[in-house]
Amino acid sequence: MAKTEVILTHNIVGLGAEADKVKVAAGYARNYLFPKGYAIPASAGNKKHIEALQKRRAEREAQELNTMTELAKSLSKLVCVIQVKTGDDGKMFGTVTNGTIADHLKTQFDIALDKKKIVLPKPIHALGEYEVEMHLHPNVKGTLKVRVESSNPLPQPQPQAEAPKGETEAPKEARTKEGRPQRRPTRKSEAKADSGKEAKG
Repeated sequence: MAKTEVILTHNIVGLGAEADKVKVAAGYARNYLFPKGYAIPASAGNKKHIEALQKRRAEREAQELNTMTELAKSLSKLVCVIQVKTGDDGKMFGTVTNGTIADHLKTQFDIALDKKKIVLPKPIHALGEYEVEMHLHPNVKGTLKVRVESSNPLPQPQPQAEAPKGETEAPKEARTKEGRPQRRPTRKSEAKADSGKEAKG
């Protein structure tokens, strides 16, 4: 297949950025890149055009760097809460991936971020808090705190069973200081005490 050299006028993912000279299939250039204005032929007559593209590219990249630097600062202050279903033992059903985090960033904070910029070596399988690394730009990295919580309702505490009425505990027998049961005075001992008082009187 015949190849031709073109100068890109736009940033095209997987191909190049503005002012890049790349080789592509002649038919791809003729039928897509040139009609869409995404590229121009690589010729000496386009030198001034190339210089303008290089300037525009530098401005775009500087703006992207500034935007991603500010985004990294904002993300470091956020906590992305993700609720998942769990079993009775607290184990998660399924996993949390970088795509899951990207979706929740969009719904919770209206931050649109390519999931490829979220670095997750392996999916999250357990509840808890995680520091997730973000590769926002070749020169900008950041972190995001992700909290994975259970969406299941918390179990309600069971009410304690009440003792049946009438089954109250009998009062314990009074005890002396020495720990022995204290005896109640009998009628005879009470009578002796009264007669002793009369004799004294």
